Amino acid sequence: MVDTATTNIDQIRASVRDRVLWLATSIVNHANNVRPNSDGTKVGGHQSSSASSVAILSAIFFESMEREDRIAIKPHASPVFHAIQYLLGELDESYLERFRAYGGLQAYPSRTKDPETVDFSTGSVGLAGPAASFGALTRDYLQTHGLEPTSGRFYAHLGDAEMDEGSMWEAVIEPALNGVDQCTWVVDVNRQSLDRVVPGIRVRQFSDMLIANDWTIFTAKYGDRLTELMERPGGKALRRRIDDMSNEEYQGLLVSDRSELRGRLLYGSGKGRSDLNRCITDVDDDELYERITNLGGHDVGYLSRLLKEADETEGSTAVFAYTVKGWGLQSAADPRNHAATLTPEQYDQLAEAIGRDPENPWERFPEDGPEHEYIDAAIKRLGIRDKTSEPPLQFNDTDLTIPNVASTQDAFGRMLLELDRSSPESASRVVTTSADVATSTGLSSWINRASVWARQEDPDYLGFGERLLKWIPTPNGRHIELGLSEMNMFLLLSQLGLSDSMSGKRLIPIGTVYDPFIARGTDALINGLYQGSRFILVATPSGVSLSTEGGAHQGLITPSLGINTPGITYFEPAFAREVEWILLDAVRSIGSGEGESYMLRLSTKPIDQTQFPEPSQQLQEAVLAGCYRFRTAPPESDAILSVFAVGAMVDEAISAIEPLEREGIGVSLFVVTSPDLLYRQMNDASAQEQAGNDEGRWDPTGLLDDREIGQPVLTVIDGHPHSMSFLGAALDSPSTALGVTGYGQSGSRNDLYRHFGIDAQGIYEAGLSLVDRLRRRK
Repeated sequence: MVDTATTNIDQIRASVRDRVLWLATSIVNHANNVRPNSDGTKVGGHQSSSASSVAILSAIFFESMEREDRIAIKPHASPVFHAIQYLLGELDESYLERFRAYGGLQAYPSRTKDPETVDFSTGSVGLAGPAASFGALTRDYLQTHGLEPTSGRFYAHLGDAEMDEGSMWEAVIEPALNGVDQCTWVVDVNRQSLDRVVPGIRVRQFSDMLIANDWTIFTAKYGDRLTELMERPGGKALRRRIDDMSNEEYQGLLVSDRSELRGRLLYGSGKGRSDLNRCITDVDDDELYERITNLGGHDVGYLSRLLKEADETEGSTAVFAYTVKGWGLQSAADPRNHAATLTPEQYDQLAEAIGRDPENPWERFPEDGPEHEYIDAAIKRLGIRDKTSEPPLQFNDTDLTIPNVASTQDAFGRMLLELDRSSPESASRVVTTSADVATSTGLSSWINRASVWARQEDPDYLGFGERLLKWIPTPNGRHIELGLSEMNMFLLLSQLGLSDSMSGKRLIPIGTVYDPFIARGTDALINGLYQGSRFILVATPSGVSLSTEGGAHQGLITPSLGINTPGITYFEPAFAREVEWILLDAVRSIGSGEGESYMLRLSTKPIDQTQFPEPSQQLQEAVLAGCYRFRTAPPESDAILSVFAVGAMVDEAISAIEPLEREGIGVSLFVVTSPDLLYRQMNDASAQEQAGNDEGRWDPTGLLDDREIGQPVLTVIDGHPHSMSFLGAALDSPSTALGVTGYGQSGSRNDLYRHFGIDAQGIYEAGLSLVDRLRRRK
């Protein structure tokens, strides 16, 4: 007996799925073949990659997701996402004609640039799955601290080719993610990447690795029609034959002539040939092709059932959904279909085949039809997400106790404790994280005070309770320790920094990392900033000041990264009081829910703190603006040299003053706390000038006096010198930029400073040479 209710719902599901396919295909078609193209560049849009995901995303949005759930979308399926949001009433029809257009729908889902609600910005493959897992960890962290997160299950919709990315597996084996619940990865197994068919039988390998890390696996491999064929006499041989096929061989079946498919199946079937032949002998070529290509990843009902099982399963889960890339399109299974788009003729043929009007591609379902009722039920279930923001967190002024000699890394550790002392309620939202370098990046005292986070408290087998460093995991801990993976650290940092919008509660995340190893996780760092995440990144120790560790641990490019990267303000303080003011400003900014992320590049180099000027409101404002005057050249000087020193180089610059002034060169010393903010001021001034609002030569500090304008400028930084080289040109002055231009080596700090010419002697020599050149010109 036929189950009429099941038949009807399956028909409705198929009808809505097919409409999503049509809309997604039409979005890309309009962008490429209808909308005027002003520059003749191909627009693109990944129709084939989208087509393989229509059932997967239909099952998730129309039947599985709840209002509190969050999802990361496969980048190349963005047209499917937009089509579904349109059917759900979340996207105005006008946007469907502005895909990949300025101010319109982005090529890949974007939290900050797309008009509808997007949970995760995707585009750099290999990040969405881990981001969802760390989003779930952030939810769990909030829960254990009694903060009642508003988020539920975290989904990640992924392509099988991105499972090759190392970032996926760094996350899978991360101990901090053990025990994460309500997190599901759904993998579109269409067996094709950009250039090739994914080799081998990868899903088995992926499944084994996930299972080894306590994931539960579900597989949607065969659709109902293929399953029915496998249940016939000899069907076990058919199943075994397909299961044992490499991706390349199976893909060959999909693109073969229908008359060849039977022979391809039988060839290489070995001892099971006779049983396999018995299974398919009464099936004609066309039907056999349709059954062999009937995969579970295109069956919305089947996928919904698996997603429900995943929802009822404790721990992290993954669903592998087998599909055909280009499903339903003329490009189906073509090994070169990744960037292909339908021609206008093919688009018209598709419209005719499925009964759609190419002149009216955005038509919705009739309001009195069953599809409308089906979609309306999803709309009611998903509801309207509460986007109310928490009020700003309030931080009181601090009074940091500073020893006479201290490094900026030491000041950072002290300041964390001072924040907790002066503003305990707001500071309870501060959470730190590091990739197995907490104790060597200044967090030891903080960990003693705040404890390490874990879902449950474990016995203290190692006796940490009696040690100087009390490494005792507890659900109330406020430091999340990760394994040695900077990629994971940045992914977690980004999710912690999105906790207010994703889970309804604001955190102030601080991540520490060795300065040179930021490069290991730059992809995740930039992705987090692109999403609008707010956090504090502490890069320490930095530069060749970390002398004995050698070139592999001596970073030189991060100043440039801090200047070049939008969404983050880079500071490099020299004195402990600067660290205090900058960190207080950072937690106030992020605690307010406004502003952007901060990067503090710190050092373990001891600095004489008694050299710091008398604190004042004006000085504090100058520190936060990026630069302040430390001293002015004596009025009787024969020549003037303005020295702009960054971070650990300040005391070297101070030591160079006396020998320079013995040569008759008066030194005006400026301490640069943020090359980034100086560069922004230069850019802003340039924009004002271009707009006709020029008020004269740019003065980034507001401090240059008449004697200093046009006089030589020398900059020095424990990093690549080009990060400060803009300053001389901006001031219209002859200049020299000192810094680290090569990889370092082990040695004393003095040896390395001398080698790169950034010690007091190097500053003296460069300053003398610069002034002499100017004197000779006169």
